[in-house]
Amino acid sequence: MGMDFSTLRTLISRYCVGEENWVDSRTVYIGHKEPPPGAEAFIQQRFPDNRIVSSKYTFWNFIPKNMFEQFRRVANFYFLIIFLVQLIIDTPTSPVTSGLPLFFVITVTAIKQGYEDWLRHKADNAVNQCPVHVVQHGKVIRKQSRKLRVGDVVFVKEDESFPCDLILLSSSRDDGTCYVTTASLDGESSHKTYYAVQDTKAYNSEEEVDAIHATIECEQPQPDLYKFVGRINIYMDNEPVARPLGSENLLLRGATLKNTEYIYAAAIYTGMETKMALNYQCKSQKRSAVEKSMNAYLVVYLCILISKALINTVLKYAWQADPSRDEPWYNERTEAERQRHIVIRAFTDFLAFMVLFNYIIPVSMYVTVEMQKFLGSYFIMWDDEMFDEELGERAVVNTSDLNEELGQVEYVFTDKTGTLTENNMEFIECCVDGHVYVAQAICNGQVMPGAASMDMIDTSPGPEAREHEELFFRALCLCHTVQVKEEETVDGIKQGIHRGKSTSFYISSSPDEVALVEGMKRLGFTYLRLKDSHMEILNREDEIERFELLEVLTFDSVRRRMSVIVRASTGELYLFCKGADSSIFPRVISGKVDQVRARVEHNAVEGLRTLCVAYRPLSAAQYQEVCLQLSGAKLALQDRDKRLAEAYDLIEKDLFLLGATAVEDSLSGDYSDYGLIIDGATLSAVMKPGQEDSNSGNYKEIFLEICRNCSAVLCCRMAPLQKAQIVKLIKTSKEHPITLAVGDGANDVSMILEAHVGIGIMGKEGRQAVRNSDYAIPKFKHLKKMLLVHGHYYYIRISELVQYFFYKNVCFIFPQFLYQFFCGFSQQPLYDTAYLTLYNISFTSLPILLYSLVEQHINMDILKKDPSLYRDIAKNSLLRWPSFIYWTVLGVYDAIVMFFGAYFLFDNTTFTSNGQLMTTNTQMMFGNWTFGTLVFTVLVFTVTFKLALDTHYWTWINHFVIWGSLIFFVVFSLLWGGIIWPFLNYQRMYYVFMQMLSSGPAWLSIVLLITASLLPDVLKKVIWRALWPTTTERIQNADKLYKGQLSEFTPLDCRRGSGDHRNMPHPTRSEPFTKRVMLTRWQKPPDYRTFTPLLGFTDVTPSCNGAAGPETSV
Repeated sequence: MGMDFSTLRTLISRYCVGEENWVDSRTVYIGHKEPPPGAEAFIQQRFPDNRIVSSKYTFWNFIPKNMFEQFRRVANFYFLIIFLVQLIIDTPTSPVTSGLPLFFVITVTAIKQGYEDWLRHKADNAVNQCPVHVVQHGKVIRKQSRKLRVGDVVFVKEDESFPCDLILLSSSRDDGTCYVTTASLDGESSHKTYYAVQDTKAYNSEEEVDAIHATIECEQPQPDLYKFVGRINIYMDNEPVARPLGSENLLLRGATLKNTEYIYAAAIYTGMETKMALNYQCKSQKRSAVEKSMNAYLVVYLCILISKALINTVLKYAWQADPSRDEPWYNERTEAERQRHIVIRAFTDFLAFMVLFNYIIPVSMYVTVEMQKFLGSYFIMWDDEMFDEELGERAVVNTSDLNEELGQVEYVFTDKTGTLTENNMEFIECCVDGHVYVAQAICNGQVMPGAASMDMIDTSPGPEAREHEELFFRALCLCHTVQVKEEETVDGIKQGIHRGKSTSFYISSSPDEVALVEGMKRLGFTYLRLKDSHMEILNREDEIERFELLEVLTFDSVRRRMSVIVRASTGELYLFCKGADSSIFPRVISGKVDQVRARVEHNAVEGLRTLCVAYRPLSAAQYQEVCLQLSGAKLALQDRDKRLAEAYDLIEKDLFLLGATAVEDSLSGDYSDYGLIIDGATLSAVMKPGQEDSNSGNYKEIFLEICRNCSAVLCCRMAPLQKAQIVKLIKTSKEHPITLAVGDGANDVSMILEAHVGIGIMGKEGRQAVRNSDYAIPKFKHLKKMLLVHGHYYYIRISELVQYFFYKNVCFIFPQFLYQFFCGFSQQPLYDTAYLTLYNISFTSLPILLYSLVEQHINMDILKKDPSLYRDIAKNSLLRWPSFIYWTVLGVYDAIVMFFGAYFLFDNTTFTSNGQLMTTNTQMMFGNWTFGTLVFTVLVFTVTFKLALDTHYWTWINHFVIWGSLIFFVVFSLLWGGIIWPFLNYQRMYYVFMQMLSSGPAWLSIVLLITASLLPDVLKKVIWRALWPTTTERIQNADKLYKGQLSEFTPLDCRRGSGDHRNMPHPTRSEPFTKRVMLTRWQKPPDYRTFTPLLGFTDVTPSCNGAAGPETSV
């Protein structure tokens, strides 16, 4: 009966008392073993497998999902409708003219997107199929990672990554700890310590681990990487023993086991429920600003198309109001047509005109854009300057849809640790009671060249202060979580052996701590090891001192400090505490606060990472009280963090200030400035203001306004989703700026996915950011060329491509519209079907495609040195409405010149005996197909010459493609009209092209019409370049003047001083201090029109020191 009541009680509590209790927690049965009879009901829950999915499509949904996404594009959907109309009703053109280009566009796009998604599947499979070791029936077996289940006991060896989220049961270390690097999660490459369950840490064999009978109750998966609450019930003699579980017991997927031979752990979260996966933003289709402009232009042209069709339909029925015109003798209607209602006839005619004019919508533009993006992405991957020899890696393009967006970035969001910085801490100095000690060039245990001896500055303290000084050094040797590794084997070679003696390597969850301990070693106090709960240090007299480690009050971002409680060999109890100045000074009751505060502020202004150190002696009674406070808080299952914080607050008080330290995180490039600084806790208050404050609703707007007026903003200790929130806040502001996010760890994935463009950094921090980014680069320094050169070129090229496509299609179809006024609105095509089909596919496609791949309007060296050129193309400046209107008007003008020029040159005609028209002055046969062919010939040559005039960067392949396209058009026309093709049911083009070219006036008219069409655009460019030149045009003029050598002495070379500043020696500590402020200001643009060969380098240099212009937020 006891068992029945227990089972009933469990069921009632789960299903009746409150559903939220069931939803918010899960029960995991370790080894999939049922609890003993009478303990609790065994209710097996269903959990996902351990599969990770970053791909968008599957084999089954690729076609429908991809088709849906493609037909969301206005142009694709429009041409599908046109194609269906051509199939249903009688139209003046063949369905092939619309169906073939549409099929080509859809197929090429599907192949490109399918290939990119196949690469994602390949990467996923590499992860999902990697082997893992699981304990089953007392043996270790091997299975694929994707087959791992919640409850499995996993065996992990040193340097292996954890395949899912695990609870540590035991390790190879006697104290049940293990050391882990979480580089792929939070960007920290340093070691963190995790702890096994106290009751299972002694189980070190497969048989012992398999005998564990326990269940884990924990919260449902949450994205917070640093929070976990649960408990484990271990059944011993059928009686459960409950132990609390926290984040110190949880090993996260993607982290790597270090300095520990092996561990056993239980899987609690798998697959897409792991904390790493939950921090991934939902993938959405990113669309560039250029594509949005294309869609907007497409809507305008669709309206123009509808207007044309409507006007022609109305005019047709106005024309046919006269009965003699309505049904002429040569085109009588059938009886069925006479019986059809006029509304139906009008609608059918409207659709027919839509089909006739539909070529104004350039469907081939989309396939050209897709090809340009796909092929153009290889220029990034082939760039040798973006190849990192250390990693052996090149830049990677995961999606090519956003190439041009690289040229539009206004805000850059970057992870700091490991991205902007090298995550390589260097101990600079320490200050004890106002006395400053400097151990030169200590960098993660490596003594830099030129630091042969220990340096001290200022005066050393007197004998009376020596004890205080040594207490400070001892505090730093004891107040940390650093672990010692005696030697390390790399590629079979033992590291850590110096002159036959074993030396130590320090590893820690914080690289700052390693730098501090190394600094103390240089100053005479060496931390040796933690053994049997005793910390050993070697003092200046080469004597070993032993301190018993009693408690560790771990660091957290709210307290901003950590403490240890130790017992000296003499029996004295000390609490040593270190932390941020803002968290230490208010708790200090004694010490030279003013002197230390002054030094801390001085170092903080220099950009150094500062910590203050204090201590508190404890009596035995005080220590007993501390133990009670800490044990009660640690065992709490509800509000554990809150109770621990309260206990820490009571313990860490009444401190005696000892001094402060300064550590520097080496930057990965030349960055020397800061702006607004905000931490994660403050950011949470800003993003989620409290309800009790009526003004709190304005916090977000105030924060946004401050950010927009700062050149740089530094946000500290942010959760992954907070990073994404910041990006979204800026992205959705009223200006809707283009954002770019850069990161190297899994904690940056949400930010990368949220931004318009996401870039992953390869290297130490794992591959999660790289796999989920749009682009990946080996080092942060490569971002400069990615944006200033590749991004600039991509935007310039695709902007010309888009405008040119609309222009050449206006030139193509507007004569067709004009022609209807001369053919009684009969829907008679001006051009032959072959010309209609091949105009965008063959005759004019390759030149613009090549232009969009290789055009370089400015030398890339100049682009790298002059960021103001990047500003010139910001805000989608080349695809704004004034530019669009100019290209459209130019297309209409050229179309009018072509049509009426041909019309008036050949208006003096007479009828021949076979019904054709013959010009009286040339004796040339001149029918409607000859007229259309003449207009088409002028059209092809005009739009091709227009592109040639816009080309600045000529290579042999440009010449081959541009002139080759024109030759192909001529050869095709000769063959198409010179042979009677047996598969055609008409021969209307036979001999038309050859007869046209046999006329001298035809040649003259072609030359004159091409010249008249191009002349206004040429004049406009010449006048504008002379009177109102852009910065780009000034540089182009100057570069021509200096015959391509402008990049060698552009004035921007001297903006940061002459010579390579990176090779200049760093200023010494005694040099005058200069405050560094992060203000990225654009200098006054140099006037490139005033350059003359007589100007020398010295003449240019002063201009670099002029007044700063407006700030930018790039």
